[in-house]
Amino acid sequence: MSGADDRADRLRRGPKLDPAGPEFWDVRFRDGFTPWDAGGVPAALRDFLRRSPAKLRVLIPGCGSAYEARAFAEAGHEVVAIDFSDAALEAARRVLGSWAHLARRGDFFAFDVGAPFDLVYERAFLCALPRAHWSRWAQRVAEVLGPAGRLAGFFFWNDDERGPPFGLKPGEIESLLAPALERVEDAAVADSIAVFAGRERWQVWRQRPQGVKESPNSSAGRSK
Repeated sequence: MSGADDRADRLRRGPKLDPAGPEFWDVRFRDGFTPWDAGGVPAALRDFLRRSPAKLRVLIPGCGSAYEARAFAEAGHEVVAIDFSDAALEAARRVLGSWAHLARRGDFFAFDVGAPFDLVYERAFLCALPRAHWSRWAQRVAEVLGPAGRLAGFFFWNDDERGPPFGLKPGEIESLLAPALERVEDAAVADSIAVFAGRERWQVWRQRPQGVKESPNSSAGRSK
């Protein structure tokens, strides 16, 4: 049995913890079982940063090891990276180095993040949340974004009900986001790590003009 398999087996035999709580993620970070961690910055984000010369105020919920938080900071953007797992924050601060102060302990649903933001960055946060929390996630994203704000990042599709990671089903992201946001980018991901390979897409959504809402059923360019 490999080291990763051995760690996974210990976690399966250990106490059953709720992935909606910090203890679940503390155990995984401290045991070194983080198969969702890409260990670097995905190509689609590097391209997005090249296309975004204007300074953005960026919120990264569930920042984990914070490779992307560092990339945003190095590109000159104002970053607030939050996680409710102390073990995740320890990993984030090691990666961030001189930007360690950017990582703050907080629950996305309750933390005073000092909205509004120009951008919310998504990477393995939505799929870490049990599905019962997804409607709250979508509402919270819309709340913290400014009038022209965007949600950008990676979204994971999987019909398997088990998780984490918890996968979206066809049409589900539209149902969650289309009432308040509109999709402006949707692309396949070529450099996914194993746990997401072939089942994630890079997307960018932006706030609709004030007073303009759209039915989820009319959102164009549905993801598959």
